[in-house]
Amino acid sequence: MRTRPLSLRLRLALGYTAFFSVVLLLLGIGVVLAVRAALIDEIKRELAASSDLIQNDFDASNIKLADYFANPKFLDRTRPLSVEGLESPSLYVQAATTDGQVIVTSASLQRRTLPLGPELRARALAGADQIDETTLGEAPVLMLVRPLRDEQAIVGVLQVAQPLREINRTLQLLIISLAAISVLALLTALRGGAWLAARALLPVGQVAHTARQIVRAEDLAQRVPPATGSDELAQLTATVNEMLERLDTLFNSQRRFVADVSHELRTPLTAMRGNLELLRRGAARDPAALDAALAAMEREVNRLVRLASDLLLLAQAEAGVELRHEPVALDELVLEVVRDLAPLAGEVVLRPEVAEQVEVIGDRDRLKQALLNMAYNALQHTQPGGCVTIALADAGSRASLLVRDTGAGIADADLPYVFDRFFRADKARSRTVGGAGLGLAIVKWVAESHGGGVSAHSTLGQGSVFSMWLPVSPAAPYSSRPPPVGSRPPP
Repeated sequence: MRTRPLSLRLRLALGYTAFFSVVLLLLGIGVVLAVRAALIDEIKRELAASSDLIQNDFDASNIKLADYFANPKFLDRTRPLSVEGLESPSLYVQAATTDGQVIVTSASLQRRTLPLGPELRARALAGADQIDETTLGEAPVLMLVRPLRDEQAIVGVLQVAQPLREINRTLQLLIISLAAISVLALLTALRGGAWLAARALLPVGQVAHTARQIVRAEDLAQRVPPATGSDELAQLTATVNEMLERLDTLFNSQRRFVADVSHELRTPLTAMRGNLELLRRGAARDPAALDAALAAMEREVNRLVRLASDLLLLAQAEAGVELRHEPVALDELVLEVVRDLAPLAGEVVLRPEVAEQVEVIGDRDRLKQALLNMAYNALQHTQPGGCVTIALADAGSRASLLVRDTGAGIADADLPYVFDRFFRADKARSRTVGGAGLGLAIVKWVAESHGGGVSAHSTLGQGSVFSMWLPVSPAAPYSSRPPPVGSRPPP
């Protein structure tokens, strides 16, 4: 049986609580160790002060400590050590000879003796005070061991100790208090962490809610409410909205693509079917009608071939078609395009403007196709008697291919979208006039694949200027990826 995974909010809250618990644990350990160290230092000072009193008491007595410690016959007449101010039952005092024989003890020891190992005794007899944590019976004690002097001569060892039970009891109470406080703090941290996580993840929840609504309603026009500030979640919201905008644009472009392709296919197919109906009804027996029908069908077939060719080229562009890298003389290309389009110009004046020779590195066939598309588009939108000029300009580091016409012009609102696929500035224009709206999209792809770009300028009633600029030196690396499909205004 699979367990249900924990929510992100709960995982964040638990992670925050776990981190906080580690911090509290380390802090508690630090507090306990600091308090214990402070209490131990206080006992050390008390032991040192007590040993000073005992040494002073011996010094003030009439007993010759050297004789007293050196003659075992005095051992039977020893008495429990009694120094004024040191009668506390929690203070243990013991004096021993240099060889470790206990001479005198305090009453608080009750005939017990403090442990005195040879190593500890030797270090004390060397003249240095020694601190040792040991046990008296089973009770832990802290013991100070120092040399006992008689007129500056070391005659024995003095041991002063205090039990550690009060310190241990204090530390136990401290640990219990810290544990209780920590439990309350962790519970508060858990609830606070859950609240903070829920508040921090609110934009994520809104993103998920909006995504669910989009899936259910199939409406990519919805957006996530923008988050305030500039933190990571605000950036996430902005990125998701940008992604939705791109998806909306792509889906709308796809719908328009399918609709436009369907329309573009339906128009020539309908015309061909009509001509076939005429032939079936007897037009085939009339040579003039037969020639007219065959010519019309040939035009429609050519149109379908151009549409299929353009769609295939854009599909290859999306797949990353490989471009050739070869020297291309743009001045020759301009003259060649003018010659190719001259039969199609009709009453429109088509002329070149080439002032000098310019050469770039690129794919000649693609560049010619792009220039043909720009020029053919200009011819389609220029009235008889107008003029279309194909010009070449050299700006040093880049060359520009310009196509100027004296047509009706394009509205400013439509200019940003003229290089989009299937975009038509004149929405009411018949599909029988002009191409499928793919030519300028191919121009943009070709230019950007060669490291260049495109632009369009127009004035209503005066004409338009389409420009494709290319670097004179080869752009590295060449990219055949098509430009992203731009947005377009609603119809």
